[in-house]
Amino acid sequence: DIGPGAPAPPMGAQATLGDAASGSRAAMARGFGRGRGAPGASAPPVDDEPDQQPAQFDAFQGGDAGIFAARKGEYDDDDREADEIWASVDDHMDSRRRDQREARLKAELEKYRKENPKITEQFADAKRKLQEVSYEEWDAIPDIGDYSIKKKKGGREFAPAPDTLLQKAMAERETSAYDDGAGSMNDAGNSSSGGVRNDLTAVGEGRSSVLGLKLDAMGDSVAGQTVVDPKGYLTSLSSVKVSSTSEISDVKKARLLLKSVISTNPKHAPGWIAVARLEELAGKISAARSFAQRGCDACPTSADAWLENARLNPPDVARAVLARAVVALPDDVELWIHAAQLEEDAVRKRRVLRKALERVPNSVRLWKAVVDLSEEDDAKILLARAVECCPQHVDLWLALARLETRENARVVLNKARETLPAEPQIWIAAAELEEAHLDPPLATATEATDLAGADILASVSERSNIVHKIIERAIKSLRNKGVSVDREYWLKEAETAEKAGSPLTCRAIVFATAGAGVDELDRKRTWKADAAEALARGSVETARSIYEVAVETFPGKKSLWVLYAKLEGDSGHYKKMDAVLKRAVKRCPRAVVLWLMAAKELWRRGDTSGARAVLEESFAANPESEDIWLAAFKLEFESRQIDRARALLLKAREKAAESNTTPSSGVKKNGAGERVYLKSAVVEREAGDVSAERALITEGLEKHGNVSWKLWLMLGQLERRVGAFDAARDAYAKGTRRIPQCAFLWIELAALETALGNHHKARAVLEQARLRQTAFGNTESGGETQGGVSAER
Repeated sequence: DIGPGAPAPPMGAQATLGDAASGSRAAMARGFGRGRGAPGASAPPVDDEPDQQPAQFDAFQGGDAGIFAARKGEYDDDDREADEIWASVDDHMDSRRRDQREARLKAELEKYRKENPKITEQFADAKRKLQEVSYEEWDAIPDIGDYSIKKKKGGREFAPAPDTLLQKAMAERETSAYDDGAGSMNDAGNSSSGGVRNDLTAVGEGRSSVLGLKLDAMGDSVAGQTVVDPKGYLTSLSSVKVSSTSEISDVKKARLLLKSVISTNPKHAPGWIAVARLEELAGKISAARSFAQRGCDACPTSADAWLENARLNPPDVARAVLARAVVALPDDVELWIHAAQLEEDAVRKRRVLRKALERVPNSVRLWKAVVDLSEEDDAKILLARAVECCPQHVDLWLALARLETRENARVVLNKARETLPAEPQIWIAAAELEEAHLDPPLATATEATDLAGADILASVSERSNIVHKIIERAIKSLRNKGVSVDREYWLKEAETAEKAGSPLTCRAIVFATAGAGVDELDRKRTWKADAAEALARGSVETARSIYEVAVETFPGKKSLWVLYAKLEGDSGHYKKMDAVLKRAVKRCPRAVVLWLMAAKELWRRGDTSGARAVLEESFAANPESEDIWLAAFKLEFESRQIDRARALLLKAREKAAESNTTPSSGVKKNGAGERVYLKSAVVEREAGDVSAERALITEGLEKHGNVSWKLWLMLGQLERRVGAFDAARDAYAKGTRRIPQCAFLWIELAALETALGNHHKARAVLEQARLRQTAFGNTESGGETQGGVSAER
C-alpha cells in the first residue's frame, strides 16, 4: 500500500534514478519519484551547483542519457518480475480469439494467392507438358527475327541537335503574321529582304485564290464541257480520313507485329491477309495489293489468299489472279464461283462454270449456278447430267421434275424415289404434280375448298383422290423404311404446299399426319393449338384441315364446331360457313349455340326466310329452349312483324305452362322465364295495348317477383305513364320490399316523389335505400351488383 497511512518501507528502500530511467513498471508501481524517499526518511542532498547545465533528451538513447545516465544498463530483480507479469498479461490477451483470427488471416492469404498467382504457378501445367515435346518439334519452333531484342535498352537514344537547327525551329514558331525583313542575313551573309515587310496571312489567302482559279480552269474547257466538278472535288477532299496520332500509333504497332508474323512463318496465309487488310485500312492500297500478291506466291495452296488478292485488285487484274488461282487449286469451288461472278456476260459466266464442272462434277453449288444462267432446254440437259453426278441431292431431282412434262416428271420422281427412298420431299412433289394436272384444273385454292370436309373430294374429278393416296402411301413407305413421322415437320410442309398453291396436297398431308404421335387425351387441345398457330402464320387452309380432322374425330364437341365456323366466317367464306354449321347441327342437335349461329349468320346477310327455317328446325330439336324462342321473337320483332312476334311469345308461354309439372319428379316450375315476360310486355307496349301490357307484367311478377326487378320497374313506369302515380308508388314500394338490394327501384321511387314535389319523402327514401344497401353489403363504388347498381349511385 502506498499513502500517508501505509507502513514505512525497510531501510534503504528508496526509488533510484535507474528505476525511473529504465521505465520499470515495478518502480512506477512503487510510486517513488525523482529525489523523493519514503515518508520520514531524510531527503537526499541537493546539488546546487550553479554551473550545471540542464539535461538534454537524447532522441536515440531515450531516457538512458542525460540526467538518468548514472544507472545506465542497470536491471534488477524487481524490473524482471514486473516485466514477466506484464508479458503474461500480454500473452493472455493475445490468446483470446486467436483461432478465429488465424483462420481469417489464412483465408485472406489463400484468397490473395488465388487472385494473384505467381508466374511459376500459372505456367506449371505448361511446364509439365514440355516433357512430351519431341526433338523434331523442338527443331520446328521458328527463330525470332531480331536477335538483338534482348540487348535493346528500355528508352530511346537521341543525338544532340545542333544550335542552328534549334534557332531555325524557333524562327518557324514565330506567332506574328508579319515577317519584319529589316535586313536579315542569309547563309552567304547577304541581306534577304532589303527592308520589305511581307504579310504571311496575305500569302495564305493568295494560295487559296490560286487554287480557286485552277479549279475554275479545270471546270470549263473550250468545248464548254465540264472536265472536273469543283463541288465534287471539294467533297472528295472533305471525305478523306485524317487519322489521329493514336490511330497512327496503333497501325504502326500492328504493322510491326504482323511483319514479325510473316517473317517467322511465311507459309501462314492468314498473316499475309491480315497485313494486306491493315494496309488497306491505313489507306495504302498499293502496299495492300503487294502484300496480297506476296501471300499468293508464298501460299499458293490457300484459296483465301487468292480471294483476298482478287478483292483488292480491279476486275481485269482480279480475273487474271483468279485464272492463276484455279490453275493452282482446280478443285476449289469458291474460286470458280468468284471467277464466274467477275464476268459481266452470261455466256462467259456459263463457260467458266462449265469448266469448273469438268474439274468438280460433284459440286451441287456449281450445278445450281450454271442451271440458273441457262435456258429451259439447256437446264433440262444440265439437270439430267447433274442427277447422275450428284444422285443424293434431292433438290436437283425436284428441279428436273419441275421442268419436265407430266409423264417425264413421273419417271424422274420414280427414279428419285428409288435412289432416295427415305426422302419425303419426293412424295410431296409427286402429290403436287398430280394436283397441278387435275382435270378440270383448279385455278385457285378457293375453288378447291368451296365445300367443307369430305364433300371437297366430290367437287373435283376422281383424280383428286390420287393426291390423298400418294400421301398415304408416302407415310406408309417411310415408316417401313424406319423413318419416324415428325408431325411438326409435316405440318410445316403442309403450310409450304398451301403457299405454293397446292391446297389438296396441304389437306392430304394434314389428314395423314395430324394425329401422329399425339395422345388420345391430348388430341383436342393439341389440334386447337395447331390451328391457332397456323392461323397466326396466315395458313388458313392448314387450319381448316386441322379443324376438319378434329370435328371428324370429335363430332360431338360443339366448341370445335364453333371454332371451325368462326374460321370460315373470319376468312370471308360464308357458303363454307353455312355448310359447316349445317354439318354441326346434324352432329350436335342439342347445341343451341350452333343453331343460333346458323340463324344469325343468315339473318345478317338478309336471308330472313332462311334464318326462320333454321329456327323452325331448331324448335323440333330443342322445344324447351328459351334462347331459341327469344331468337325467333327477335327475328320477327326486328322485321317489324309484331303479330308473329306476339304469337311466338304466346307459344313460348304455353310451352312453359305445359311443362310446369314434370311427371317423373313432380317438381313445380315457374313456367316461362323472366325474359319471355319482359319481351311480351315490350311487344304490347309497342302495340299500345296498356291493359295487355299490365296483365303480362302482373303475371310475370306472380312467378318471378322475387328476382325480376325489371318487371317491377316496367310496372311502375307503366302506371306513371298513364298518370296513376299512387299505383306507380305502390309498385315501386312493393319492388323495394321484395328486392331491397336493387338500387334502381329506390332511385325510381325517389324520382317519382321528387316529380310530385315531395322532396322530404324523396330524401327519406334515398336515406332508407342507403341504409338498406349498406346492410346488404352493396357499397362497391360504381360496380354492378346482384340486384342492380351500387348504393353510391
